[in-house]
Amino acid sequence: MTRRPLSTYRLQIRAGFDLDEAAGVTSYLRDLGVSWAYLSPLLRATPGSDHGYDVVDPTRVDPERGGPDGLARFAASARAAGLGILVDIVPNHMGVSQPRENPWWWDVLRLGPDSPHAAAFDIDWDAADGRVRVPVLGSAPEDVLRAGELVVDPEPAEDAPSGLLRYFDHVFPLAPGSIDDAGLENLTDPAIVRAVLERQNYELRFWRDEAAELNYRRFFAVTTLAGLRIEDPAVFDATHAEILRWVREGLADGLRIDHPDGLLDPGGYLERLADALRQAQGPGNVGYVLVEKILEHGEALPAWWETDGTTGYDALAEFGRVLVDSVGEQGLDALDARLRRESRMAATMGWADLIHDTKRMIADTIQVAEIRRLIRVLPGDLRALDSAVLQDALAELLTCFPVYRSYLPAGREHLDAAAADASGRRPDLAEAIVRLLPALADPANEVARRFQQVTGPVMAKGVEDTAFYRHTRLGPLTEVGGDPSQFSLPVAGFHAAQAARLASWPHAMTALSTHDTKRGEDVRARLTVLAEMPDRWSRTLDTFRRVATTGHGPFDALLWQAIVGAWTGSPDPQLRERLHAYAEKAAREAAEATGWWDPVPAFESAMHGVVDAATGHAAELVSGFVDEIAPAGWTNALSQKVLQLAGPGVPDVYQGSELWEMSLVDPDNRRPVDFSARRALLATIDAGFARGELPPVDADGAAKLLVTSRTLRLRRDRPELFSRYTPMTVVGEASAHAIAFDRGGALAVATRLPVGLARSGGWGDTVLLRSPGPAVDVYTGRRYEGSTVPLAELLAVYPVALLVAEA
Repeated sequence: MTRRPLSTYRLQIRAGFDLDEAAGVTSYLRDLGVSWAYLSPLLRATPGSDHGYDVVDPTRVDPERGGPDGLARFAASARAAGLGILVDIVPNHMGVSQPRENPWWWDVLRLGPDSPHAAAFDIDWDAADGRVRVPVLGSAPEDVLRAGELVVDPEPAEDAPSGLLRYFDHVFPLAPGSIDDAGLENLTDPAIVRAVLERQNYELRFWRDEAAELNYRRFFAVTTLAGLRIEDPAVFDATHAEILRWVREGLADGLRIDHPDGLLDPGGYLERLADALRQAQGPGNVGYVLVEKILEHGEALPAWWETDGTTGYDALAEFGRVLVDSVGEQGLDALDARLRRESRMAATMGWADLIHDTKRMIADTIQVAEIRRLIRVLPGDLRALDSAVLQDALAELLTCFPVYRSYLPAGREHLDAAAADASGRRPDLAEAIVRLLPALADPANEVARRFQQVTGPVMAKGVEDTAFYRHTRLGPLTEVGGDPSQFSLPVAGFHAAQAARLASWPHAMTALSTHDTKRGEDVRARLTVLAEMPDRWSRTLDTFRRVATTGHGPFDALLWQAIVGAWTGSPDPQLRERLHAYAEKAAREAAEATGWWDPVPAFESAMHGVVDAATGHAAELVSGFVDEIAPAGWTNALSQKVLQLAGPGVPDVYQGSELWEMSLVDPDNRRPVDFSARRALLATIDAGFARGELPPVDADGAAKLLVTSRTLRLRRDRPELFSRYTPMTVVGEASAHAIAFDRGGALAVATRLPVGLARSGGWGDTVLLRSPGPAVDVYTGRRYEGSTVPLAELLAVYPVALLVAEA
């Protein structure tokens, strides 16, 4: 039987927090109530990588992260604490930013198609006459040659018998025979260097050429992450041998699969992985497997995949939306329309048109190389069409594709929808689209299979990494896996979603914060308050903008929301630097007023001026508004935490988020965590609880740690109390402000719309209807008897409760 977790706790393993450091917190995780530890990628990554998704050697545990001995020590410590182990793996790509660190890529650069590792990478050798294009030069190759910036080093090295080619910090191997007939004394002559270059199995290109001329598949638009051909059984075996060793030797119990949508055949990969896990663990034991799959609103996870579910972005949207006040939509829309007058967005532009424009921008810029590869693998009769028309039509189809990808023959309806939308928007392309459609719909065609690998990057870069930074009316709505056009979720809709999760994917992960979320869970919880007070926010934003502005209305709204959301009570240098980094990333990702390729100094100066003002002379003004909304934000934060931790699925606690999680987008959300402080605080809370002392809901976050620990411990110690999902009835004048459900003995209650609740005078006569009998709130220890529980009593200490029948 497959072993599955009851909850997980994500740890970011890196040089500064390696496996031995992680081993040191396993007893804390046990005390917190965690079921499994959940580790970021462990295989050898690019030196200095703090995330691990740029694997350079899949055959060994990264020495910087503790190496194989560190993993063994961590596993022993985890087992002693009663913890299972879930590990993140990256089958889609490898890191190639430092070629010499990646033995496979280094060998491909040295030997080209003749390398035994050439088949591992998804390279279109024919597109560049048997060479792989490497866009690292700071200018055109001829300019680089004339400047003498390329240096040929004929000295043999163990991994480069024919010598090396150096370009500043970049080092490349020379192909065999590169300089055999060149006089060593002439190796500084640009003509000789050019001749050497022409003999290589790689072609050095200007870095800007990556968008249109690259001839290998990559992760999204990251040229330093080269795509793998994991569909090749030999490549699968070579990249998974070490991972399967972990499973076989009891060092890992489950796997989280990063970005399966990048693979040629995700379903086929999961089948092969399941077979390998059965062999590693024994017949009947597939192992716990999750997929990092982004589902669009209303989209279902493929039911035939051999997986326990997603990593929880779909659930994250539900926990947040049910706490958003739908009444605030009109006011925030009016503010947004006013601000848009200072941008290129029309005031009336809807979400669908916005993402069409941003996705099309991506298709026309950083995904051109991928589209041109699609053209090269079209059937011959289609390649006879005008190449510009083909590129235009394919770009429009990719732009209009409504989900991340299809899995042909499943998902044909998405292709048809894209064709209809594209033809409607561009009648001039309708004929070409009709011609293309049969080829793109038949999975027997290479172009159809590859088209499915390109829709995801266009979606991810166009929506999450661009449109989310332009659509700024309410920040919490623009989160990974969310649809900003869905402003809020009714309580009945929330209950339906949870019941569906329990019925279909009971072991899927649920999440509130991850290493990829745009904002920490409690930043979102605080900003959600703005939907309850749109007029107040509109006036406050106007006040803030009189203090400092970029002159771009929607971006000002985004930046001031980030400042308010991440504010920690008083300005400090660390917060200022974090906000500067966020502002730069957000503005450049939005790609309206500035960008990554061509930054606009004047705008960025104004942008940084906003941060300096907010954390400087306007700090008191910011603090005043934050003080006004923070208590309601804490209520939202505790409510969404209980909805997640007590709800269906396997709740994950992202490292450190058992206290207030006030991070912004990565790398801010990967900062070190003070586990010693958390361990000490948990011990203090436990000791105080035994004496009947409860921490207040305030800035130190102790109340959140209490709620987190009590819920996780109950799930671990009494899993039978979490076996079903039944919405509970709340009646009375403030019933719309409560969410209640019974998990099969554990009855959770959470507050929603706290500002409105306070305005209406509180809970009044509102009561929870429940089965009679004595019950205890595990958060307060208070006892309740009757079949009606007044919420004014139940939620007098905390805005949440978790009732369990008294033993």
